[in-house]
Amino acid sequence: MSQYAKDIDTAATLINSQGSPWDAISAESVARMRAQNKFKTGLDIARYTADIMRADMAAFDADKTKYTQSLGCWHGFIGQQKLISIKKHFGGKTDRRYLYLSGWMVAALRSDFGPLPDQSMHEKTAVASLVEELYTFLRQADARELGGLFRELDAAREAGDSAAEAAAQDKIDNHVTHVVPIIADIDAGFGNAEATYLMAKQMIEAGACCLQIENQVADEKQCGHQDGKVTVPHSDFHAKIRALRYAFLELGVDNGVIVARTDSEGAGLTKEIAVVKQPGDQGDVYNSYLDVEEVSPEDTAEGDVLISRNGKLVRPKRLASGLYEFRKGTGEERCVFDCVEAINAGADLLWIETATPNVADIAGMMNEVRKVHPDAKLVYNNSPSFNWTLNFRQQAYDSWVAEGKDVSAYDRANLMSAEYDDSELSAEADARIRTFQADSSREANIFHHLITLPTYHTAALSTDNLAKEYFGEQGMLGYVAGVQRKEIRQGIACVKHQNMSGSDMGDDHKEYYAGEAALKAGGAKNTSNQFS
Repeated sequence: MSQYAKDIDTAATLINSQGSPWDAISAESVARMRAQNKFKTGLDIARYTADIMRADMAAFDADKTKYTQSLGCWHGFIGQQKLISIKKHFGGKTDRRYLYLSGWMVAALRSDFGPLPDQSMHEKTAVASLVEELYTFLRQADARELGGLFRELDAAREAGDSAAEAAAQDKIDNHVTHVVPIIADIDAGFGNAEATYLMAKQMIEAGACCLQIENQVADEKQCGHQDGKVTVPHSDFHAKIRALRYAFLELGVDNGVIVARTDSEGAGLTKEIAVVKQPGDQGDVYNSYLDVEEVSPEDTAEGDVLISRNGKLVRPKRLASGLYEFRKGTGEERCVFDCVEAINAGADLLWIETATPNVADIAGMMNEVRKVHPDAKLVYNNSPSFNWTLNFRQQAYDSWVAEGKDVSAYDRANLMSAEYDDSELSAEADARIRTFQADSSREANIFHHLITLPTYHTAALSTDNLAKEYFGEQGMLGYVAGVQRKEIRQGIACVKHQNMSGSDMGDDHKEYYAGEAALKAGGAKNTSNQFS
């Protein structure tokens, strides 16, 4: 017996036990409402999606072609539309396709202060609120889709078509939810480890099964693709990783996933000199990367900070800001060390923020990590901060030079020029971009590929195109030809925006509550019927 049938029986038993006051309550309507609200709490969602991620991680370990993907979201509607599109284009399945919640987009688009840079200045509660909002919209997508299936079932019954009735019932019984894992950005924790724990609890309670935290100083945090990044000693970072784990365990999400991100590749500064308990420990290694000069006691000045290294007195180079510099060229080595130690501290997945999207560079670091942790897996930011076209044209150019191929027709410094768009080099670069995710998953053990800010850019691009046409010579045709007609031709559900907002579900409920007396919005005069 399907869950739908069980819910009908359970509701009928309860209704019958209550006698005549409940005579007007329909057992099947109750079952439908329960089916449309599969997840009762955010913790239900977090446990469900954590199991999905763990199963996907195991599948990837066995087959590197089974990497996962996500796109960043800054509004519940955006996340909902992505999953509706995924189900539409990929056979009704959501397998290995997630959502990403970007701290950058929360700062830029969701703060009461207005647009902010990615520096953890936005309200910390905005992140958990967005997690909850995303899942509210995904659950509404379930309810809307199931509502359509219930209408199919009713129409088949009314027509006496048993085959159509069975087909509709099968779709209901095997409905695939729009609810998928969200990888949620908790920045550098927005404070100390206790602040990290409290914020993590809010995010998990909202439904987050996976939290991504970075090793920057919370009050000096910078976007991963900007200058001025400052990292913390491993003991500080690992305390926050453990805070996340405690939050998951306290709330009963035992399978919760932690992504530890290192910004060391591009971070040349630290705010602290690490504590060293014994030679060769984490603190000692961290300090070994500091840029120092050997001094004697008589060479010191008032206020100098000195440390002992290999029996010698050295002075770390300190900026006017009070920050200490790392030695140039140590970024990749520090990334490897960070990753090894993060896994030792309980991280499930790693994230290395890189300067360019280069498979060989990423694989070089991950191969070193995997010498210590063979199953180490990476989450990789396929960032819009990279100029993908220029980077891959330059990579193709350099490969051709190494192969002895004639590149005299190309100016490496000017490869972004539109004059090369139809060239052989451009085709080679685009082919590499197309296979980048598959190649890097195979070569660098990247389990998850995400784009942090895709809809920030698509919203700007589509709005620019619409404004140019609508306020220009095309007038209303700019909207009709550029938007609505394309929605109709491509079967975009939002062309029926009343339905998407929940109007038909409201009609269903009115009928449950008031029967024939219900005043419904979906009658003959509803202009959405023009899109039927």
